Amino acid sequence: MRLTICSLSFSVLLFHLFPSKVTADDFPPIVQSDRGMVVCVNPEASDAGLAILKSGGNAVDAAIAVAFALAVTFPEAGNIGGGGFMMVWPGNSAGSNDPKNAQPVCIEYRETCPAAVGRDSFIKEFRQEGHHTVGVPGTVRGLALAHEKYGKLPWKNLIAPAIQLAREGFPVDAVLAAGLNRLNQQTQAFPEFRRVYGKANQVPWKEGDLLVQPDLAATLTAIATDGPDAFYTGAIAQKLVAEMQAGGGYISSEDLANYRANIRQPVHTTYRNHDVYAPPPPSAGGTQLIECLNILEQYDLSKSGPKSSRTAHLLAEAMRRAGADRVRHQGDPAFTSVPLQLTTKEHAKRVSQSLRMDQATRSEELAPDLKLSDEPPSTTHFSVVDGNGMAVANTYTLQNSYGSRVVVRGAGFLLNNEMTDFNWRPGVTSRDGRVGTEPNVMAPGKRMVSSQCPTFVARDGKLRLVTGSPGGRTIPSTVLCVVVNVIDFGMSVRDAVDAPRWHHQWFPDRLQFERLGDPAYATLMNELRQMQHEFGNEVKQLGDGYRRQGDAHSILIENGKTFGASDWRRTRGKAAGW
Repeated sequence: MRLTICSLSFSVLLFHLFPSKVTADDFPPIVQSDRGMVVCVNPEASDAGLAILKSGGNAVDAAIAVAFALAVTFPEAGNIGGGGFMMVWPGNSAGSNDPKNAQPVCIEYRETCPAAVGRDSFIKEFRQEGHHTVGVPGTVRGLALAHEKYGKLPWKNLIAPAIQLAREGFPVDAVLAAGLNRLNQQTQAFPEFRRVYGKANQVPWKEGDLLVQPDLAATLTAIATDGPDAFYTGAIAQKLVAEMQAGGGYISSEDLANYRANIRQPVHTTYRNHDVYAPPPPSAGGTQLIECLNILEQYDLSKSGPKSSRTAHLLAEAMRRAGADRVRHQGDPAFTSVPLQLTTKEHAKRVSQSLRMDQATRSEELAPDLKLSDEPPSTTHFSVVDGNGMAVANTYTLQNSYGSRVVVRGAGFLLNNEMTDFNWRPGVTSRDGRVGTEPNVMAPGKRMVSSQCPTFVARDGKLRLVTGSPGGRTIPSTVLCVVVNVIDFGMSVRDAVDAPRWHHQWFPDRLQFERLGDPAYATLMNELRQMQHEFGNEVKQLGDGYRRQGDAHSILIENGKTFGASDWRRTRGKAAGW
């Protein structure tokens, strides 16, 4: 049976606001296919990936096509001006039975700090947008490295759908129209943004309007024709550097020319007879996920069930401990030594010794070595599996929604504001969540810590689950919830995606729950409060709806059949089966 799937998800900052009165009728159906499937936040990008599969491309080819298409149709997070992580499960694509060929790898293309920036450059800076917040982009180099190692179709073929979408335009949906209208009111300081993403005379966008991007079409054509060098050393690089110089940014021609993507070995653990693979540092998300699973494996979650206070308590305590270890240890491995024991069973047992089943741990107790003070981020994920068993789980980002708000003049693409993921104020780690620990302070050429966590779950050497999520610091928590729902509670992929999600990140010392304020969960909330868990106000009832965590479009392979579930937390997602 020929099997191909692609899925994508997106979240702005930590939580989405979904329309009120969500019912089961709003949940997209599970889509099953035996030849190919694309599940994506944007229909045009789904169709682009599916077209590549139908033309003989493999999983990596389809992923590249989706990534470039999203740079056109999903400017909130789809990008060529950002960076991310691509997990690749080669399967038997190399035409060999050698087990080494089946080992997953991580193609890391995280942004880097420009050479002109030092550890204290932002210590008095508070602006989260603008030219100064742009890190050296990695997306184009990362996609090109994936194509070089695994691609099947010609590079230019994979970018062709995106070029067509940019040149001919595509109809905006209600969410994109609302986002562009809001941003155009807030971006007076960024005239190129308003020119590219605004209508004539600043007439508001409405659903169905056609968004045409000729500058971006020309940029993508250059990348298709001349390869990644067009972006890093050619005419596009010149425009990017000119934009930096005009706006007070830091990126130089040398920064772009020196950028390299990396192939890294994923972090790995076993969890209840499953193998779990996730991205390594500079992603902290993968290590957090692995540490959480190692802690939870010591307890029988299936006995207490998914809706019990015991399960919620254990999830919170695992997340809390992994969050503390992230702050203490995680950074770019080229600049800091990240302890290997963080992903070991022995470490999980050691940090679990302070875990009490009847009481929440105070977060301060987990890191007495960190001095605390009281001083008071958008991403998208997609996944692919092809007929040869190759799989891709890719997460990439501009950081905040629409990144830095800087559009490169004459080139038509947005730049990230990824410098905000560094620790701006060394030594200042606060109870409200500000982090100033040494492993993630700025340094020339350094890669900022990420929460991205594209994930594979396999059993007996066969791929079972492909998942991931956007959502900033909530990403590993969202992925953890999906994995636990599938493995511990035997949920279908539809139920695993639909279930309410939990999050704890050490500080702020509070547990977040999607359905906080929902009367249906009042008893559960009271039980957790009796265990001294505290809840914040940022996850609260708004009208008849609730804030949402992540957007985990996921794929489950069971008994030779493949099921895709798009996440209802964001509208207009599409599961397109072949």
